Amino acid sequence: MKYGKYLEQKRKPEWKDHYVDYKGLKDLIKACASEAETGEHSFSPRTTSLTVQRYNNRKDSAEEVFFTRLEQEVVKVSSFTNHLVGELRSALKTLATKAERESSEEGKRLLLQEAKRIGDDFLALEKYVNLNYMGFHKILKKHDKCLPHAPCRQFYIAHLHQQPWVQGNYSDLLVSLSQVYSKLRGDTTGTKNEDAAQGFTRSTTKYWVRNEDVSTVKHHVLQHLPVFQFDKDNFAGDAQLINSVYLDNSSCELYHGRLDKKPGAIALRVRWYGNAPPGTVFMERKTHKESWKGEESVKERFLVKEDKVVAFIDGEYTVEQALVDMEASAARKGKTVSEEEKSKFAEMFMEVFNAVDSKQLRPFVRTQYMRTAFQIPFDATVRVSLDTNLCMIKENPEDGPTCAASGRWYRDPSLPIHRTEITRFPHAVLEVKLSLPEGQTAPPWVQELLDSGYLTEVHKFSKFIHGTATLFPDMVRAVPYWVDDESVRASMLASAPTPPDNVSEASTSKPRVHKPQKQRNGPPTVASVDDLAHPLLGYTPTLKLMPDRDEVQGFPAVSAPSAAGSGSRSRAAQPPKQPHWLLQALGLAVPARGMSRTTPMRIEPKTFFANERTFLAWLHMAVTLGSIAAALLGFSAGSDADPAAEGLSRHLVEIIALILLPLGMAMCVYALYTFLWRAGNIARKRAVQFDDRIGPLALCAAVVT
Repeated sequence: MKYGKYLEQKRKPEWKDHYVDYKGLKDLIKACASEAETGEHSFSPRTTSLTVQRYNNRKDSAEEVFFTRLEQEVVKVSSFTNHLVGELRSALKTLATKAERESSEEGKRLLLQEAKRIGDDFLALEKYVNLNYMGFHKILKKHDKCLPHAPCRQFYIAHLHQQPWVQGNYSDLLVSLSQVYSKLRGDTTGTKNEDAAQGFTRSTTKYWVRNEDVSTVKHHVLQHLPVFQFDKDNFAGDAQLINSVYLDNSSCELYHGRLDKKPGAIALRVRWYGNAPPGTVFMERKTHKESWKGEESVKERFLVKEDKVVAFIDGEYTVEQALVDMEASAARKGKTVSEEEKSKFAEMFMEVFNAVDSKQLRPFVRTQYMRTAFQIPFDATVRVSLDTNLCMIKENPEDGPTCAASGRWYRDPSLPIHRTEITRFPHAVLEVKLSLPEGQTAPPWVQELLDSGYLTEVHKFSKFIHGTATLFPDMVRAVPYWVDDESVRASMLASAPTPPDNVSEASTSKPRVHKPQKQRNGPPTVASVDDLAHPLLGYTPTLKLMPDRDEVQGFPAVSAPSAAGSGSRSRAAQPPKQPHWLLQALGLAVPARGMSRTTPMRIEPKTFFANERTFLAWLHMAVTLGSIAAALLGFSAGSDADPAAEGLSRHLVEIIALILLPLGMAMCVYALYTFLWRAGNIARKRAVQFDDRIGPLALCAAVVT
């Protein structure tokens, strides 16, 4: 579909005069192309005279008209966006005042509906911005295609990125909306844990979220959990910057332990919060436990001053000194440290130090992201965190001194970061962390979020593992399964080393098709994504974890008219897609009766082999039946007995053989079809029933009969 028609279908009718005039700009591009063909305005001397009137100086060229109109459209979209944001801020301020005064249940119910409408209007505003933003991208691409002699897309896109309606962070609106919801729900506050040593035991599930769905997911979660701002001074809107420096050694021992999910495998990191340089940091240890044994993974941490981290890693900062510092810090707050807290702190301190010392761990890779947390303050029973702008960075520069050589425990911020030293993850990462009492289940809204299709479960996804595998491909012996996903391929290629120019085609084991390279004037180390090849990636992606956009179900509730655009119904209101009639007849699928699960299943590796074993078992039975049929036909044809006496028996044997032979052939076809169907669903991690309810019964009935 052409973008002009797409824009007409998706735009909000009452805002139609405020969208980018895509058709008008496209007509101006055609005028520019026509003018270029005639040669009008093509000549421009490099010198001028203040006393000589230039030819045709009173008429603007079509190119000038196009850029003037383009800038007017940008200003129009910016002005309308600011107007809508102002209306939302005013509505939220009024709603917050009403929420403070309202005490009746009916009044709170009406205010909740008003809060829902404001949230939907915010999502409609984001949709408006994205439609226009994409429109400008499309029109600039069309300009460069029609006028290749005068490209402008690269320059103007950089100008467009600096516009307030593109760069602006309006997440403070969601924070205000969250506070209104929290007030109307009557949320309480838990008790803050200020112990020097802390531990968390909970089950965590991780999901990928498309960047365009982040606001929708945030809006759904904040209706049930408030945005948690631990320290408002370190927050930018609803999110806080988090840096984590992971420790490992030259053999990537911790990486391989976490990747293999060995019982007791640990990950050690130094974490700090906020944009300011680290002051007091957390030394954290994550320990993997086997969930099938009924155990849950544990995260433990203790506080340490930034200037003591290097001494701690080198063994110069002892536990006795740490206890003295802990008591002094508590005394400044007017508190005392109990013997139990001292014992717990000392035990964790020594366990972490012994791991660092025995494994020779050093700063290795850093993860950096903006985290939005949703939870009842200081109550970790149900916690949802959403990490955006996620990137992983090599902690030791390739062309500079290492952290150990420079006496640091984290990378020098003044050093430039080369392309191969950083990888930017293309999706947001959502974590649902539950610390529920035994027998208690997650709230229903959590299941609604999982069933919406906006989340893609990636079992045991790890930022540390992804960053290490991407940035250190020559040091790892195994890689996580998600690196084969097509959606992360471009981000990994962007961090791949530049291929050497002297590599011959004979050195490659497989043929590779390259696109024609364009002449570049830049340094030889700069390469396009098409020219790069990551050592961990094949020639084509083999996995697709993220569902297509048309497979996203959405939330069950129908959106308010103000946010749904031109009266279109929610995707969740559409009838579910029915499986193929042949699958239903064979018992391999059941008719859809409601919203299907779009979150991929966790598939054990042995499932692939189980499918192959089942296929071979069916083929074995089919060959057995075919062999019996062939033997019966051979015996009946070679009999020397009296035809009159044995005629009835021989014909009966032939009939049985002619029944068994087609049955064996049909079993081969059925087994192949079932094997391919199961293999496809296993590869896509679809939540369908893999068991065969009809085939074994039909086989038994046919053989017995």
